[in-house]
Amino acid sequence: MAIALITGITGQDGHHLTRLLLAKNYEVHGLVTNERDIRYESFVSKYPKIKLHSGNLSDYESLVSAINVVKPNEIYNLGALTFVGASFNEPEHTANVTGLGTLRLLEAVRTSAVKHEIRFYQASSSEMYGLVQEIPQNEATPFHPRSPYAVAKTFSHFTAQNYREAYGMHVSSGILFNHEGEYRGYEFVTRKITSNVARIKLGKQSRFSLGDLEPKRDWGYAGDYVEAMWSMLQQDVPSDYVIATGQSHSVQEFLEATLECAGLKGEISDFVDIDQKLIRPSEVPLLIGDSSKAKRAFGWSPTIDFNGLVELMVKNDLQIESKI
Repeated sequence: MAIALITGITGQDGHHLTRLLLAKNYEVHGLVTNERDIRYESFVSKYPKIKLHSGNLSDYESLVSAINVVKPNEIYNLGALTFVGASFNEPEHTANVTGLGTLRLLEAVRTSAVKHEIRFYQASSSEMYGLVQEIPQNEATPFHPRSPYAVAKTFSHFTAQNYREAYGMHVSSGILFNHEGEYRGYEFVTRKITSNVARIKLGKQSRFSLGDLEPKRDWGYAGDYVEAMWSMLQQDVPSDYVIATGQSHSVQEFLEATLECAGLKGEISDFVDIDQKLIRPSEVPLLIGDSSKAKRAFGWSPTIDFNGLVELMVKNDLQIESKI
């Protein structure tokens, strides 16, 4: 039986990846930081048999201990401070966890007795492209990060490349474009939109606030994207892969699709206030990815399109809100 260790296991991707690996008969372990967090409680209630270990990407010794105890065949490094907007308020903390945390984990693998038996997945991000140098973005597109989060992810990405090349470790990075779903945190704009629209539909509120509606993102379904993570680690030769739908939509388009899906008629201004405080100091105007390398290498392509994603999230939030 294959053994996997997942950092950030209680987050969105951790939920989807855990379900996928269990279906493939893996023994799944997770690294958790805060056992009093609501996400931890939700995860434990859903997956009570998963073995969780206390540890932190900012604590090297806890990472060494987890690897020695679990003895994983695969490590999925999903742990990070993932909310881009908040990284402007906590740049040092973001760099320490999201950036240096990857270095600590890779070093813990390198110094273990089984470093060549472990396959390592690094969760890179399309935010690294930032002020994009070409459209669409692929594995060869230069990075131009525009937030402390993106800078930290860029450091992690190059650190993963370095450990692969310098030490012959099986390290692959997935440059994942925006991916959403039913486990998305409420602080992210897509979930903020679908959850608030659900509340409006059910008569619980009448308005909510958003920031800039113009940025365009390549949005896919998180359940599809964890399939790509797993596939990367099944390749004989490690590499880096862009995972994206190849379609881009603005925040405004996501909002309009959500309102339509919920059956709410009217103008955006009937439901949404624009709050200047929610606009980032430096924004990424457009992201759209080219995942043809992943399709060639292991046949990956998305199964849920933009409208299907919106519908899935709206139905999920209507169901949740109707029970509260």
